[in-house]
Amino acid sequence: MRAEAQNTVAEIEKSLELLRQRLNWDTAQHRLEEFNARVEDPTLWDDPEAAQKLMRDRQTLIDSMDVYTGIKQELQDNIDMIELGEMEEDDEVVKDAEAALKDLAKTAAQKELEALLNGEADGNDTFLEINSGAGGTESCDWASILSRMYVRWAEKKGYKVELQSMSPGEEAGIKSAVYKISGHNAYGWLKTESGVHRLVRISPYDSAARRHTSFSSVWVYPVVDDNIEIEVNPSEIRIDTYRSSGAGGQHVNTTDSAVRITHIPTGIVVTSSEKSQHQNRDIAMKALKSRLYQMELDRRNADINAAHEAKGDAGWGNQIRSYVLQPYQMVKDLRTGFETSDTSGVLDGDLDGLMAATLAMDVSGKSRAEATFEE
Repeated sequence: MRAEAQNTVAEIEKSLELLRQRLNWDTAQHRLEEFNARVEDPTLWDDPEAAQKLMRDRQTLIDSMDVYTGIKQELQDNIDMIELGEMEEDDEVVKDAEAALKDLAKTAAQKELEALLNGEADGNDTFLEINSGAGGTESCDWASILSRMYVRWAEKKGYKVELQSMSPGEEAGIKSAVYKISGHNAYGWLKTESGVHRLVRISPYDSAARRHTSFSSVWVYPVVDDNIEIEVNPSEIRIDTYRSSGAGGQHVNTTDSAVRITHIPTGIVVTSSEKSQHQNRDIAMKALKSRLYQMELDRRNADINAAHEAKGDAGWGNQIRSYVLQPYQMVKDLRTGFETSDTSGVLDGDLDGLMAATLAMDVSGKSRAEATFEE
């Protein structure tokens, strides 16, 4: 087998090993047998909610086992095909099998990364909050660019995007925006984005065409599942209503229907500015519970906690990523070292490589995702 093919096989085997560890393969078949026994229990559906969860967990296990065994079998089939082609000196067979191995390596790497999304809330929908930093119009415009970037990324993933609230900038862009993004593993992917994002470019608002540095912060927290109980003491919140307005001062509502909820013990503030005040109260309360749930997750996970404590001011000390448009083109993640010169692609929502590098770093301490996603 040629050296390049041997390297590809080694990469696939590394991905398989991580999948095996995440699946806890040695006990997987026993767990599936236990699931199957419980499914046959005639009293299972006496508790429909518990039954549905069991069926979901069983199917997840089956799907994960199928992925692992499928990749492992396809790897062996292609190795056998290469050996057969070499024995019969059939170069076309060897080339076809080597090409299939390369495709399999990409699939295995993707499944490996998906296996990393196994945190308590990774499968949940998520809230995405963007706030402009110091710098006036420049930072507001940068916050608007980030907002578009994440919406485009979510749309490419097939996720549903709902704008919860937005505060327009005085001249351009936005001061802040909150989105709800719904889809499988939405929080798991986007949690890598929490932190300060730095932009360097020639300012379109500077008549002298000078370079400017702008900062905006991104904060991501999961939507709370219905089966997660978060208690909120009514005496510890303050609810204010106000008139919602859009960009340019055009009134969206003619009544004070927008809602702001302040959680007094933590200082958390959430808002919603849909047309219905009743709907806004419901949305804002769910957002508050999600924020409180995120705080609980932070206490359980030191790494996540450190990331959110680093949210701080949108400035030099807390940045996770730089987007440089002048004098050269580069996006670099400061946590993983992952970088790409395709700045237009990134700002158009091509974020999987950056996200994957961070997820991979959580397990291996270094990025194995760069080779898979960087073109």
